[in-house]
Order: sequence, then structure tokens, then C-alpha cells
Amino acid sequence: MSKKSMAGDHPAIEAHDLVKVYGENRALDGIDLTVRRGQVFGFLGPNGAGKTTTIRILATLTRPDSGTARVLGHDVISERDAIRARVAVTGQFAALDEDLTGYENLIILGRLNGLSGAAGKQRADDLLAAFELTGAAGRPVGGYSGGMRRRLDIAASLIVTPDLLFLDEPTTGLDPRSRSQVWELIRQIATAGTTVLLTTQYLEEADQLAERIAVIDHGRIVAEGTSAQLKSRVGSGTLHVRLLDGDQRPRAQQVLAGALEGTVHLAADPLALSMLVATPADGTDVGRMVGRAMIQLAEARVGVAEVALGQPSLDEAFLALTGHTAGPATTDHQDVNA
Repeated sequence: MSKKSMAGDHPAIEAHDLVKVYGENRALDGIDLTVRRGQVFGFLGPNGAGKTTTIRILATLTRPDSGTARVLGHDVISERDAIRARVAVTGQFAALDEDLTGYENLIILGRLNGLSGAAGKQRADDLLAAFELTGAAGRPVGGYSGGMRRRLDIAASLIVTPDLLFLDEPTTGLDPRSRSQVWELIRQIATAGTTVLLTTQYLEEADQLAERIAVIDHGRIVAEGTSAQLKSRVGSGTLHVRLLDGDQRPRAQQVLAGALEGTVHLAADPLALSMLVATPADGTDVGRMVGRAMIQLAEARVGVAEVALGQPSLDEAFLALTGHTAGPATTDHQDVNA
């Protein structure tokens, strides 16, 4: 695949004031979103925030109650067929026939997408090779590992190369090696010119892949920017403290919260605490502030084994922006037919 020209093109996605209501649940409450072509765009939010509802509207599977959206220059209500001809959707679960082989799945999908017999076979061979599945092509999909099934599912989305690929939780449940393989595939897809809208519960995934990220919470976009910009919005650094005695953690939490005027989070490790540290308005050096806080811990007779001050992670930025951690994926809407 060759890199597509972006000159003079509309953005891949333009959404303005999108609203979607299901009974008492206002799933989307005025979404504004612009995604330029040829990039991986991360779309993050806690469970039930509105991610999947947004994707369903943009993929023309659900109509918005109000607002407008254009995908690849086409209106999501009046030009649904034009959009569907140019996008692909890969959901959280593999949409494959487990009784058929990997090769047979791709052949059938090729014919359904209008490819001739010869063209469909060539496309299936090319995709199996590109996704390192040639050796398993003749085996029933029911015997594939999770990583192999996920790669085949993404390959199936590319039978006809889409201009826009919606990837909803592409690596959920995969082991680290398989996740890394899928990440590389996503990079290759974007490099070839396909725009990718990525939702994920793995914030490291968005950090690794997305050029820009939008964070949605309670049906609204609460932050947007690069990963570095989102991290910088929530603090100058993250303080990690590990104690000598876990019984002293409540006291350490109290001292740090007072000294640094912030919320102290208790880690899974019973000896560990962390908190985001913002630069004060008067410009006081953050390192000096942390040093004074350590003196106060010593004065309170709290023993410290380790202390480190580093850049906030995307996980910490997400928590600060939404008040939630990113959890396992769940559907944030009821199923509604287009």
C-alpha cells in the first residue's frame, strides 16, 4: 500500500455537538471531535463514558439525536452508503467463523466485498503473509490462539483497504507478545494512509500509538491533545514514595497531602504512595517542595525507603482528568439498529 495524498482532503472525522440519549441516560452530551487523515487517534474514557456510542454514530450504525457528523466528507445520516463503502469496524470480539479456516474466512469476506475469485485469493494470501498467519491459513479458526484470532480479525477488516478503520479495544485479553504484534500492525496500517480511530482500556497502548488523544467522560470531551500535553495538564511530576513500615502509610498520606496540597493515592503495594505534584503559581521549584515534604515525613517519624519524582504517566493523567481509572471494556449504550 502506498501513502495516500492528504492535500486538500476533508478531515477524516468532523463531529459537532453530537447528542445521543437512551431513556434516562444521556450517552453523548455535545461531542465535538476532529480527526485529521492518516493518523492514529486515541479515544479514551472510563466505562460508560460514550466511546462506543460515538463510534456507532460515526460508523453509521446509530443515528444521533442532534448535532452533525461528517466522515471522510460525507454526512452520517444522509450519506451512509458512501461512508460504509470506505470504512471498516473491528469490534472487541472477533467476527469470524470458527469452523472455517483462516484462509476460507478471508476468501468469503473478499467475495462479499465484491472481489473476484482470483483477486480475493490474492488478497487473502497477501494479508495472511503480512499478518504472519500463512502457516495457520489452513487450520480452523477455532484452534487459533487469542493473538492469532485478533490479527486475523484485523486482516478481515482490511480485505478492501479502508480509508478509516475503527478499532474498538483491539488487544483486550492478549498476552504482551501478541499485543506488541498488533501494535506494529496498527502502525503499518496508519503509515500506509489509513486513518485509525482507536479506543482502548490500555493507556500504554494509546501512549505508544496515538498521535493525538481525546478523553471522554460522561458524554463530553474533557481533554484533547498529544500524550505529552495531557500529562503536562495534570501536574509537573508524580511523586512515588515507598515506606519502611506499611502501618505508617496513613500518617504518610496525611503529611504528604498537607505538605504538597494534593490528593495522595495508595498503591496496590502496601508500602507505596503516589501523588501528582503541580508547580505552584509563585513558581516554587517542585524538587524543593518535595524535599521539604520529605523533611516533614522525617519529623513525623515516618521511615522512607525510596522516593522518586518523575513525569506523570498517561494513567495518572487519565485518573486526574476523569476521576476514574481505565477499567475493562463494557458497552456504554443499549443496542440500537441503524
